[in-house]
Amino acid sequence: MDHNENHPHKSRVELHAKDYHRRKRILAWVLSIAVLLTVAVGAYSAYIYLRTKDAVDNAYDDQNSVQIKNGEFDGKKKFAVLLMGTDTGALDRKEKIGNTDTIIIAVVNPQKKRYSLMSVPRDTMAQMIGAEKFQVKKINAAYPVGGAAMSMASVSKLVNVPLKYYVLVNMKGIMRLIRYIGGINIKPTLSFEYGGYIFKKNQLTHMGGGGALAYSRMRYDDPEGDYGRQKRQRQVITTIIKKSVSINTLARLDSVLSAISNNIKTNLPFDALRQIAFNYRDSTKNVKNDYLHGHNATIDGASYQVQSTKELQRVSDYLRTELGLSIVPVDNNETYQNKRNKIQGFDFKNPENQDYHIYEDYQDQSYQEEGDNW
Repeated sequence: MDHNENHPHKSRVELHAKDYHRRKRILAWVLSIAVLLTVAVGAYSAYIYLRTKDAVDNAYDDQNSVQIKNGEFDGKKKFAVLLMGTDTGALDRKEKIGNTDTIIIAVVNPQKKRYSLMSVPRDTMAQMIGAEKFQVKKINAAYPVGGAAMSMASVSKLVNVPLKYYVLVNMKGIMRLIRYIGGINIKPTLSFEYGGYIFKKNQLTHMGGGGALAYSRMRYDDPEGDYGRQKRQRQVITTIIKKSVSINTLARLDSVLSAISNNIKTNLPFDALRQIAFNYRDSTKNVKNDYLHGHNATIDGASYQVQSTKELQRVSDYLRTELGLSIVPVDNNETYQNKRNKIQGFDFKNPENQDYHIYEDYQDQSYQEEGDNW
C-alpha cells in the first residue's frame, strides 16, 4: 500500500510546503538577478556620467565662463546660444583657429515648444566689439581676432540681443557626430555635385559625415550664394537635433565623447548641458529658420554684406520677442554707418553692388552688457 494513501492530508501539506519553498527560492533568485542588474545599471550609469562629464569638462571654456542662476535651465525659461562653425579639423585644413564661416543665433522658446535659428552671413560688416581701437571687419573675423568673447559681443551688438553662451564646432566634430548617430536623411534643396558627392533636388538622400559636410559647404554653384548655403547648414543642424533627441545614445556615447572633447568648445558647463538635454526636449519639435538679408557692397576693395537698419531692426525685434525682451531701436555702428552712407547716395533698394564707406568717427557710448541684468 502506498504511504501517501495512509496519510493523504499530510501529503498535501508536504506538497504545499515544497511548492512554497520552491516558489520562495525562485523569487529569491529573481530578486537577486534584479538587484545585480540594478547595481550593474547604476554602476554603468555612474561610469557614463563621469565619462560624459570628463569629456564636456575638456570642451569647457573656463576663460569665458558665466554665472548661471539657479533654475536658469529649468525647462521654462527662454535662452539664446551663439552657434559657430569653423572650417578646420578636416579636408586638409591645418589651421587651429579659423574664421567662423557658420554663425547662427539659436533661441529656445519652451512656451511655443520651438527653437529658432537665425543665420548671420559670414561677410556681414560689423564692428569688432572689445578691440583696443575702432575696427570694422567681416563678422566671421571676430573669432580669430578676439575669440569667443569678441564673437558674442559683436553679434550681440549687431542685432541688440544679449548673448552670453556659445558653442563652437569644427568640421571634424560635425563629421564624427553625424557618423556616430548613424548618418542623416535629407532632401537636398537643389541638384549639384561637390567634393565627389552628388545631390539631387528633393530626392531623400542618406548622408554620412563627409556627405553632409559637402552638402552644407558648397556655395559658388548655388544661385542664392551664401544664403543658399546658410539654408543647407540650418537644414543639416535641424536634422541632427531631431535625430539626436530621438535615438538611444548610450551605445554610441563613448564614440561621441571623443568627438565632443577635441572638436567642440563651449562656455556651457556640464550641469547646464545636462539640464538643457533633459528639460528642453519638447522645444526641439518645431523650428523656425531665418537669416539676415544683406546687400552686396564693396568696402576698401573687399566684398561685404551690409545690413540695412530696417533689416537689423526686423531681426532684433523677432529675437527679442522670442526671448521675452522688450523691443527697442537698434542703435550701433552699423546704423550710424548706414545713415552716413545714405547721405552719400548708397541705396539699400538697389540690388547692384555699391561702394560703402566706413566713417571712423563713430563713438560707441550706448553699448552695455544687457546680459548682466537679464
